[in-house]
Amino acid sequence: MVTRSEANRKSLSEVNASVDTNRRGLRKLFAFMGPAYLVSVGYMDPGNWATDIAGGSQFGYTLLWVLLMSNIMALLLQSLSARLGIVRQLDLAQASRATFPPVVNFVLWILAELAIAACDLAEVLGMAIGLQLLFGLPLVWGVSLTVLDTLLLLILQNYGIRKIEAFIIALVAIIGAAFLVEMILVKPVMGDLVKGLVPSIPNDVALYIAIGIIGATVMPHNLYLHSSLVQSRRFDTTEKGIWTAIKYNFIDSAIALNAAFFVNAAILILAASTFFKAGMHEVSDIQDAYKFLSPLTGTELAPLLFGIALIAAGQSSTITGTLAGQIVMEGYLNLRIAPWLRRLITRLIAIIPAYIVILIYGETKTGELLVFSQVVLSLQLGFAVIPLIHFTSDKIKMGAYAIKLWMKIAAWAVAFIIVSLNIKLVYQEVSLWMNTAGDSVWIIWSTVVPVCIGAGVLLLYITIKPLLMRRSSEREAKIPHGTAAVLDVSEKPLYSRVAICIDFSSIDSLTIRSALSQGGEQANYLLIHVVETAGAMVYGSDIADHESSEDANALHAYVKQLQDKNFKVEMRIGYGNPKRTIPKFVKEFNAELLVMGAHGHNFIKDLIFGTTVDTVRHRVDIPVLIVREK
Repeated sequence: MVTRSEANRKSLSEVNASVDTNRRGLRKLFAFMGPAYLVSVGYMDPGNWATDIAGGSQFGYTLLWVLLMSNIMALLLQSLSARLGIVRQLDLAQASRATFPPVVNFVLWILAELAIAACDLAEVLGMAIGLQLLFGLPLVWGVSLTVLDTLLLLILQNYGIRKIEAFIIALVAIIGAAFLVEMILVKPVMGDLVKGLVPSIPNDVALYIAIGIIGATVMPHNLYLHSSLVQSRRFDTTEKGIWTAIKYNFIDSAIALNAAFFVNAAILILAASTFFKAGMHEVSDIQDAYKFLSPLTGTELAPLLFGIALIAAGQSSTITGTLAGQIVMEGYLNLRIAPWLRRLITRLIAIIPAYIVILIYGETKTGELLVFSQVVLSLQLGFAVIPLIHFTSDKIKMGAYAIKLWMKIAAWAVAFIIVSLNIKLVYQEVSLWMNTAGDSVWIIWSTVVPVCIGAGVLLLYITIKPLLMRRSSEREAKIPHGTAAVLDVSEKPLYSRVAICIDFSSIDSLTIRSALSQGGEQANYLLIHVVETAGAMVYGSDIADHESSEDANALHAYVKQLQDKNFKVEMRIGYGNPKRTIPKFVKEFNAELLVMGAHGHNFIKDLIFGTTVDTVRHRVDIPVLIVREK
């Protein structure tokens, strides 16, 4: 775990500005298309399925208007998120860290992590349920297997952001095609469907499900994700170029989110046209929906497509959830950990409640857990939406790209709806707990009530604070770029003490030449080699095997060749773990620069053998020049 350097503050820096959009016509549009599709999968994950099925089976088409309203809200908020990333080149978490005090940012980070964990919980259950439905795998086994999908994102990241986008789009296409066929099979009543677009909330249960639908549709972590992903595009930073980027990203969002709306509406319509129509108002579990689809539709194709789409939705959402987790941790805390570790931690946090519910309450409660996870998402939404509106309304920092008055009014109306519904829901739930707690009501007063008050105070703070802030510069550490400095472009060598890592491979010659060009004939050089045999790992410098002797002789040969050319060179041989030995030798030599060779291993080799270069460069406090063979 390392703190990111001030020079490396780009959001998702490994893919930042990696896609060139300097194209014409449709090719330019296609170059911009992609980020919104990664975002859209969060709008059709298994959590959405649970709320849509519950809403459709209990209330028919009545809550269809909630989906439409949620889609409009999502399109507005995601366009604001994209605008923030394009104009300020900051993601939402970075912009928050530039605005609020550290303690506030820490709490906001905790809330964002809870939202991501809730989302991941839905993906874990969705994948496990899909595996159970199609292959008969016990739910507990399916939950355990979801840990393995950590590897999928790591593999895809090796191929760049466009490959990740292509994979996600393929999964979205599978989901869309599956539900297109489902709509043909169930033949919904169009008159009742149109009536469902008229706003109405029949009772408190409908309100709970409606809030779950909003939480499942407008997902807070997608606002962080979108503001970062748009920065993967390299575009003209003139005024015209920025407006063009905003326009094309809005088109991308409109297409992708309307596709997500079709999927969500299809699920609710499917439930309304089958379960509600048949008087089966208690169907809220995905498993029940799968089981009853065949007899109600008269074909085995319906449940098969349902299961395939469910697995595709769960797998696609888990990738975007991982990226969002990386963004909020780096943005709020300026802290980066290995992506595989980040993914594993998030997945384990999600698996624990899934295990508890399945093992204690049985598999029949998974539907309720899915709906609850989406309500948790909705409760966190205000803490992401309100700062986003403030940041994109700020004329000082956004300049000509600040949102217009009509858009600002619409955005605040969305925030008001979300916060009002959440306040009503929290009040109802806490009142219910108090009425049923009896003599234990003091526990609620001492735990739940203070947390609710604290959340309310924080929400009020992030609403009012930006309004009271006057024209002030952001803290320097929060800006992803600085001002131009006076450059020193003299040809004089920069370093007088240079350490060089040797591994007796084809890259040694290039590594040594690169090092010599940095220090010239006046510098002192240290050749470092670490013997990594099994014996060296155990016996260290006491080892006297053949490889150790050969390595020592070979290193002497390098030293002699360089000394014959009048370079000042010495050598050190280490034994055991190079990740510890190399930094030790570098510090003892007081090196000013470390030069290392990299072989460009593929993902499998890196996973098996480890990446010495990446670890070493974080353990030394000097510049590291990494030389890669062609």
